[in-house]
Amino acid sequence: MTQALFETNLSGLELVHRGKVRDVYAIDEQHLLIITSDRLSAFDVVLPDPIAGKGEVLTQVARFWFKRTEHLVKNHLVDMPLEDVVKDPAEREAIGDRWMIVRRLNALPVEAIVRGYIIGSGWKDYQQTGAVCGIQLPEGLQMAQQLPEPLFTPSTKAEVGDHDENISFEKAQQVLGEDIANRVRDLSLEIYKDAAAFARERGIIIADTKFEFGLDESGEIILIDEALTPDSSRFWPLNEWSPGQNPPSFDKQFVRDYLETLDWDKTAPGPELPADILQQSADRYRQAQRLLTEA
Repeated sequence: MTQALFETNLSGLELVHRGKVRDVYAIDEQHLLIITSDRLSAFDVVLPDPIAGKGEVLTQVARFWFKRTEHLVKNHLVDMPLEDVVKDPAEREAIGDRWMIVRRLNALPVEAIVRGYIIGSGWKDYQQTGAVCGIQLPEGLQMAQQLPEPLFTPSTKAEVGDHDENISFEKAQQVLGEDIANRVRDLSLEIYKDAAAFARERGIIIADTKFEFGLDESGEIILIDEALTPDSSRFWPLNEWSPGQNPPSFDKQFVRDYLETLDWDKTAPGPELPADILQQSADRYRQAQRLLTEA
């Protein structure tokens, strides 16, 4: 069984950021080493128990999508061996297949969220206002129903422990500039539609997802961070989806649903997770990976 990796402390490299899930190290002025740990974040709180192997699944799924979407948008991956960066064999063994070496880019301060189905905070918003993030929708939609067209609903990027906040597209234009915001919106919708159609053929509904983008030195928009993983998306089994009910999921929504049953105020520290919840979560991540990436 894969040994869980909660965090890393690599020798000889500068840790520049420890996020909710990823540890980021500086290689040089042009490159970063990103290690996707087995940490689990829910409701913007890092939980105390890692899910063994989760970081490897996220890395492999992200790599799969980065390659598959290259015809739509460039990504930040760099072809450089880990041995050139992490010299200690024991440290490389602990990292396993949880790493990516990437270009160092200027990350845009807005998360690009695309919703293809109405669920979660979008469903709550719709029930109260008839809209999602200020976008008016038809009356009579059911929970988990597919939207007439996917919606682009950007949000701010929060620090660890803080909550992301949905913002209007007009606010995103103010933050990013009109041209970049328009391009980010168009790219996000294009990538989502392409990926959702592919995943549906593999038996997975991508209900919604989050992209992050950066700018290179020439001002070109580059896809960064992760892409279309079970952590950045809601994945539902197509054969168990039915409008009007909350579908089972392949992603961390399974853990969120469990946490909703607890007397927890969704602030740190997070509660410990039972062994069966951890195992079921690991199994769901692996199943999603198999369905998406295996021929």
